[in-house]
Amino acid sequence: MLSENKRADLITQISLDINEVKDLDILLERILSRAREFFNADAGSIYLKQGNDLKFSYTQNNTLQERLGPDNKLIYNTYLIPINNDSIAGYVAKNRGLVNIQDAYKMSGSEPFAFDSHFDSLSDYRTTSILTVPAINQRGDLLGVMQLINATDEQGNVTAFSSSDESLAKYFAASAALALERAQMTRSIIMRMVGMAELRDPEETGAHVNRVASCAVEIYEAWARKEEVALLEVEREKDILRMAAMLHDVGKVAVSDIILKKPGRLTPKEFEEMKSHTYLGARLFKEINSDFDEIAAQVTLNHHEKWDGTGYPGHIDPFSIKAIPGHEDSKGRPLPKKGEEIPLFSRIVAVADVYDALVSRRTYKEPWDQDRVLEEMRRNSGTHFDPKVIDSFFSCTEVLASIIERYPDKCDNP
Repeated sequence: MLSENKRADLITQISLDINEVKDLDILLERILSRAREFFNADAGSIYLKQGNDLKFSYTQNNTLQERLGPDNKLIYNTYLIPINNDSIAGYVAKNRGLVNIQDAYKMSGSEPFAFDSHFDSLSDYRTTSILTVPAINQRGDLLGVMQLINATDEQGNVTAFSSSDESLAKYFAASAALALERAQMTRSIIMRMVGMAELRDPEETGAHVNRVASCAVEIYEAWARKEEVALLEVEREKDILRMAAMLHDVGKVAVSDIILKKPGRLTPKEFEEMKSHTYLGARLFKEINSDFDEIAAQVTLNHHEKWDGTGYPGHIDPFSIKAIPGHEDSKGRPLPKKGEEIPLFSRIVAVADVYDALVSRRTYKEPWDQDRVLEEMRRNSGTHFDPKVIDSFFSCTEVLASIIERYPDKCDNP
């Protein structure tokens, strides 16, 4: 057992690790993973403040994950709970104080809040100890609530969270709040950029880009497992991928409304102008000051490439709009990229983007049913899509379907 000083030092190290993450969704995963590791918690959840409610935003559960096996992910739905005294998380959010429960099924009954055992009944899980702490920034604003469930001892037996856990959890939550605030600011900036594109193209919604980005991360993780990519590299890369994927169509801000909002089929000339959104989007990342700039430029430029080389003309300089030397046709026009010439993340976003388009309602089509979607995705393996990426796609279709439900379009969620 580590001393209190060493535990505090370890939390400081964990806080530095958390602060390296920039994407909000990836950060939630990292915060909860690190917190559960530190406090030996079997499960946990994070709720983010949304108006007068808490949004159930992320969850992990070792016991349930082990039942699924290593190649499957725990699927969950998001929902809202009011910030009031009815629930444990709502009480903690309202009163800004930590709650430590030794056994959820043996509470005295005098508590102002109640434990909801509905999830336990549905999942055949037994919640015992619960440590719930608010995440509050330096201005005193509540950002959310972190809940850790079922502390375990060295033998794996469920035990209670200690009083020392309480003080360290407060410190951890305060550090996490700083990282959350920065990530929320980054997400807000990205969503403003997406919002500009949405003003031009009604299909380019916040829900759409969140679905594409989340699906892209799942596909990448599945691909990385098959390719045995080091975990540290996966953690770093998926943070960048998710933000870059959200901006895949940001270049549409420079395309004419006449084309973007045209209900019918585009003429060849109009289609050529539509293609410009790829290199116009890449122009936004002219100054490559970070890995994010580089990946975002790659994704925006190349996400309409096809594995067989029949996609958009990707061998193009986004600024001169001329072909990269040695990659032009007989008329000097830039050629499409083919196979592994297409950057990996662009190949992945291409799959996620088409998948979302097929399962979603569009002005020109109704959503396709899942069987038809999967048949179409498989049919395009080796032509439109990288076969290895499609194999990874098919290994996580249940999770991808849950992501589509997690980010509904406004018209689907009245």
